[in-house]
Amino acid sequence: MELAKLATTQANVYTASRTYTPELSALSTQYITLDIRENMTTQLDGLPDEIHGVIYCPGSIQLKPFNRLTPTDFMADFEQNVLGAVKVIQAVLPRLKKANGAGIVLFSTVAAKVGMPFHASIAASKAAIEGLTKSLAAEYAGANIRVNAIAPSLTDTSLAAGLLNTPEKREASAKRHPLNMIGNPADMAALAWFLVSEEAKFMTGQIVGVDGGIGSLKI
Repeated sequence: MELAKLATTQANVYTASRTYTPELSALSTQYITLDIRENMTTQLDGLPDEIHGVIYCPGSIQLKPFNRLTPTDFMADFEQNVLGAVKVIQAVLPRLKKANGAGIVLFSTVAAKVGMPFHASIAASKAAIEGLTKSLAAEYAGANIRVNAIAPSLTDTSLAAGLLNTPEKREASAKRHPLNMIGNPADMAALAWFLVSEEAKFMTGQIVGVDGGIGSLKI
C-alpha cells in the first residue's frame, strides 16, 4: 500500500525482501533480494547515491506464554525487528545524508505500550525499536534526517490470518478496540507515506499509534 501511494508521486521506489514478491516488484523501480542476516553493504550496492526515505516494516507475530518462550525466540524477534533495522539504516545512512532532507519510518506495536498477555518477545523487540527511533531522531536531527515509528494494533494482513480466520475471532478482536474494528493495511500505509514525505518535515522522534484507540482509551 505504501508503494502504491509513492508511485502516484512519481517517486523512484526500491523494494527489498528476503522472499521475492511479484506484487512488490511490480510497483518498484527496482526489486532487491535482501536478507538482513547477511552483509548489508553488498546487497544494497544497486541503490542510488541519494535516498530520501526508508520504510523498514518486517512482520512477525510470535505469541506464546512466557514460560514457553526460549532465548532463541527472543533473539529471532530482536534480530528481525531491531538488528535488521540497524543494519539497513547503517548501510544507507551515507545516501540519506546526501539527500539534504530524508525520512526513516520504523514499525513498533501497541503491545510495546500496553501490556498484553503472550506478547513478551515481540513487545520487547518493538520497545527497543521505539528507543532506537528516539535515539536516532536526536542524533541525526542536525543532518535533517527525521526518524519516526508507527505502532499498530492488530491489522488484517496475511500475517495475522490465524488470529482472524473465523467470524467469531474477528468480532472479538474488533470489540477489544474502542472504535470496534481492526486495522487495515491502508491505514498504516497512509501514515507511513506521510511520515516519509516532506509533508511531515516538522515531525521526528514520534511514536504514532494507529490502533483503534486501544493504546490510549478505556471505554
